[in-house]
Amino acid sequence: MLPAYIPNSMAAVFGGGRPIDGGRVLKDGRRILGDGKTYRGLFAGIACGVLLGLLQMALLSSMSEHLDISLPSFSGSGSQTMVVLLSLASGSLFGDMFKSFFKRRFGMKRGASLPLVDQLDFVLGAWAFTYLSSPGWFTLNFTRNIMIAVLIITPLIHLATNVIGYLMGVKKEPW
Repeated sequence: MLPAYIPNSMAAVFGGGRPIDGGRVLKDGRRILGDGKTYRGLFAGIACGVLLGLLQMALLSSMSEHLDISLPSFSGSGSQTMVVLLSLASGSLFGDMFKSFFKRRFGMKRGASLPLVDQLDFVLGAWAFTYLSSPGWFTLNFTRNIMIAVLIITPLIHLATNVIGYLMGVKKEPW
């Protein structure tokens, strides 16, 4: 899940600039996504997710050999690996954008808290993109028990990283 966990925080760190929605509003008078979703953040987040996945693969292969353990990887053909990494990273960001779209429709302002949805939107987006692009890899690596563990652990990790981002001044809210 690391390639899906990192893109949102890196989008916040490296984001800014032109918003993806170009400032446009829908018939309801509300922005499509808002100023928090930018092209620079999108591309930086995806790049960081993919790079972390590649680093994770390199470390896992050397750790597996030295520690005599077997851990799941993104291995397969080179193109399969990149498809999985791109799916996890981009799905994470698109899951967050999907949530932002609906938060705007409900009249919620940027940064307004939506418990559990805020913590799991990127997971569901990453899973959806990855399942659609690589169903065999997805079902092999995301078993029911792993999915349950991710759904339990992710909100805790999300809260901790958001508090850290808030204390660093990257986020305006600690949630």
